[in-house]
Amino acid sequence: MADSNNGLNDQYMEMGISNKVLDFARPLLGDLRSRFEKIDETAEYNQMRVIKAMQDAHVGEACLLGTTGYGYDDIGREGLEKTYAEFFRTEDALVRPQITCGTHALALALMSNLRPGDEMMSASGQPYDTLEEVIGIRPSKGSLAEYGITYAQADLDENGHICFDNIRKCMNEKTKLVEIQRSRGYLERPTLSIKEIGEAIKFIRSLKPEVIIMVDNCYGEFTEREEPGSVGADMIVGSLIKNPGGGLAPTGGYIAGTKECVENAAFRLTSPGLGKEVGASLGILPSYYEGFFLAPVMTAAAIKGAIFAAACYEKLGFECFPRVADERHDIVQAITFHNADAEVAFAQGIQAAAPVDSFVTPYPDEMPGYDDQVVMAAGAFVSGSTVELSADGPMREPYTVYFQGGLTWPHAKFGVLKTIQYLLDRKLITI
Repeated sequence: MADSNNGLNDQYMEMGISNKVLDFARPLLGDLRSRFEKIDETAEYNQMRVIKAMQDAHVGEACLLGTTGYGYDDIGREGLEKTYAEFFRTEDALVRPQITCGTHALALALMSNLRPGDEMMSASGQPYDTLEEVIGIRPSKGSLAEYGITYAQADLDENGHICFDNIRKCMNEKTKLVEIQRSRGYLERPTLSIKEIGEAIKFIRSLKPEVIIMVDNCYGEFTEREEPGSVGADMIVGSLIKNPGGGLAPTGGYIAGTKECVENAAFRLTSPGLGKEVGASLGILPSYYEGFFLAPVMTAAAIKGAIFAAACYEKLGFECFPRVADERHDIVQAITFHNADAEVAFAQGIQAAAPVDSFVTPYPDEMPGYDDQVVMAAGAFVSGSTVELSADGPMREPYTVYFQGGLTWPHAKFGVLKTIQYLLDRKLITI
């Protein structure tokens, strides 16, 4: 926090942050300076990789124009998909606004590469809540289970890491596809590093070389210097309103991987016989290209916000996961309150810090795809964009909130300060 003489503290106070909160945060920010420098180095490294990918794909001004109707011969769409494939080190990619969200991208990747009688295995334990209905763990219309595709789950070890023995026990002649979820979702387990994902892929290949290995990459892109494609993943799947959209993509998802896996997904997304050849890009390509270009720096800002949140809330005595000193492999920060009011107050503080809908007050409610009520804060330029400053959490014990995003570091910092102010004002914490 800068010296109050330059007016910054006055600006924070005008925005509702008290001197008490500013004084609490100041020494914590000083301790994080060297850590933030390393994050910026990773962002710079990935920025160079993104530029190279765009140059290698021969992205030109004509690529920004887009198409209508069937979308035949869309050079901008083709250039974008070449850019993704180059950056993620895969053979091909499918990057489309017709993919509505991360769950849709995952469902598309699974349903296009599995057939009745096949079995899908999760190598990373329980999958994210919304994927349970896709698989059929919770019955739902159109699930994999309804199409005769079975499911096996290799639970994690006692420390929350991939367990090779459990994978070995689950693998059988029906296993066609193994899914690895990089981020933790709503579970109390570490996010997986590229190193751990690579070790798991190597082990799985030793058991069944021909099996398809898919990585749910949501929230993990650009947090390290490599991506799952570098360590042998057949498919990498994610949402464009998370990291790779850079806060500019208004919708969409991606699947990067082998030509066969991506082709299967394209035929499922459009129609047999059409595949990647159709799908108008309309006027969306400039935001896709520019969002991907900005994504490394934006991701760095989000990671800084997550670390700052952990520093503050650990100091206040709450359980934080990851802890402030831990390496980061996604942008998500979990804070456990053991108090429903505190979880809701945190989300309301994030909403109050937003540039859009700051006057809206979030409360827990039912959400499609979730079993529990969820409190969700996202005052975003793109509706539901969790890469913008956001927080959400299921209303169940132990009342953990999941904080992520921040298109800029100053906004992420302000959001954290606002949550502390909200909890302080409601006497849910003392400083």
